[in-house]
Amino acid sequence: MKKLFTFLIILTTIIVSSQNNTTYWQQHVDYKMDVDFNVEKYQYKGTQKLVYTNNSPDVLNKVFYHLYYNAFQPNSEMDARLQAVVDPDGRMINNIGTIENPTYESRIAKLKPDEIGYLKVLSLKQNGKNLKYTTEGTILEVTLNSPIQPGDKATFKMTFDGQLPVHIRRAGRNNEDGVALSVAQWYPKMAEYDFEGWHADPYIAREFYGVWGNFDVTLHIDRNYTVGGTGDLQNPQEIAHGYEDKTKPLNLPKGEKLAWHFIAENVHDFTWAADPNYTHDILITKSGTELHFLYKDTPEYSKSWKDVQPLTEKALDYYNSTIGQYPWKQYSVIQGGDGGMEYAMCTFIAGGKSLNEIVGTVFHEFAHTWFHNLLATNESKHSWMDEGFTTYISTLASNKIIRGRDDVPNANDYGDYYYVVNNRIEEPLTTHADRFNTNVAFSIGSYSKGSMFLTQLNYIIGEENVKKMLKKYFEDFKFKHPTPNDAKRVAEKISGLELDWYLNEWIETTHTIDYAIAKVEDKSITLARVGQMPMPIDIVVTYDDGGTENFNIPLRMMRGNKPTSATILKDWTWAHPTYTFSVEKKIKFIQIDPSGLMADIDKSNNTFEME
Repeated sequence: MKKLFTFLIILTTIIVSSQNNTTYWQQHVDYKMDVDFNVEKYQYKGTQKLVYTNNSPDVLNKVFYHLYYNAFQPNSEMDARLQAVVDPDGRMINNIGTIENPTYESRIAKLKPDEIGYLKVLSLKQNGKNLKYTTEGTILEVTLNSPIQPGDKATFKMTFDGQLPVHIRRAGRNNEDGVALSVAQWYPKMAEYDFEGWHADPYIAREFYGVWGNFDVTLHIDRNYTVGGTGDLQNPQEIAHGYEDKTKPLNLPKGEKLAWHFIAENVHDFTWAADPNYTHDILITKSGTELHFLYKDTPEYSKSWKDVQPLTEKALDYYNSTIGQYPWKQYSVIQGGDGGMEYAMCTFIAGGKSLNEIVGTVFHEFAHTWFHNLLATNESKHSWMDEGFTTYISTLASNKIIRGRDDVPNANDYGDYYYVVNNRIEEPLTTHADRFNTNVAFSIGSYSKGSMFLTQLNYIIGEENVKKMLKKYFEDFKFKHPTPNDAKRVAEKISGLELDWYLNEWIETTHTIDYAIAKVEDKSITLARVGQMPMPIDIVVTYDDGGTENFNIPLRMMRGNKPTSATILKDWTWAHPTYTFSVEKKIKFIQIDPSGLMADIDKSNNTFEME
């Protein structure tokens, strides 16, 4: 494992050539943190040593840190947005009106001083010299004493205080399941700097982007609390709590607290949760990965959390075979948070009174590991690549493993997309995740339409090519922060087809697909492109004698066609709104797109039956 990570770190810090033929580089961080947590006050004190490597070609005069917990304060930007958006997240508000006439009140706005979250930087030095810095909401702006030159390193040493907020979103104290501590986005975190510049976005609501590196974290917490999260525990015999090697003697220290020492290599975040009433199970999978399960030791949760464990191993096997190998020693599924949320080497999952309540969420959040933690697109800018690709693959896994069906892509989840189109609230997927006008437009766009990018790609380039594309995309871009163009170029190279038009139309616009059978005269068929977005067309004709024939009409901009047994017709240009072809026998019935994978917004004009 060490050799693997050494290779990956070298790979990501040298200059290489990427898929889009630009010079590739990325920054690197090495964190060492020591944190003492007060479980009664939900407060903690920490020291942080951060070695920052500037692999960019640019001279850096400033750096920026995220202070995420400052969002959980009255009048923060998160609070302001929560009060302004027309469809606020139900977890973050109270309805002080009625169901019929709701009046929403921000939970953040009502937080008291001992309930808010905060991160306070008390001191900060660069290479031993004090730095000037200012806190602007959830961002720490730091002016450097000496610029960091390309290829150089700087060592930052910091002391900080933090307070875990009342649980409102993702992280906090005492969630609805009674989990004491769900601790995510909890430390001053260096912002990402890439080929686009700094990404010091304020924490408004969603999505994260981080610098890969190594974390060495020691957590001091009351000895009766069981901890789970990112990294590998280095001192299990001094901790126990289910981590110990039962063939070796324990060496438990005296005192009220234990010092949990974790190391995580080549991750872009560090997350943990703790509770005095956690059960801790470990499943050693056939692939060698340790699956850790930490959940409340109560009758209402125990059965479901036991039952989900073998299914989680099956999900691991599925993702390993369809995307690529999980590289770390362990993965932890932890009861905590709200709903589900993905983190490095772990996930928070709320609930579990029934298996159905959590199993789908576990499959989804686990799949995020490959897209959020190993590929790690900038999901603030391209949320559809993380959420959409995760939804696509976890749906296939769920269909096969949980529901006992096949894992062939289908259009069962297109309904949400049609909803935002029909209600005219859809927004382009180039919109920053925080800046969608509505939460519903973000959610359906990122999850549903993002997933449909791949589902429709099956229609455009063929199912086998999409399978190959996902594996090649992962192999080429793990640990590299790929862009939309990178994913598109992999699909082009696998299929041999031009797909720039598809990325543009489906992601960068809100153009819709609508094709119609415009006219049938004897054996002549005329099709019309009613919508703005062009597509290749699959069409099946049923003849009067009962026979059928499938046709494929390539889109000229594709410069080719997918693998198909259908009869290939002359290509159709985008500029021509109609297309006519003839068949050799008498027509009885015609259908556009019999697979249903093309997201045609009006199916009523997709069929024709001869009277």
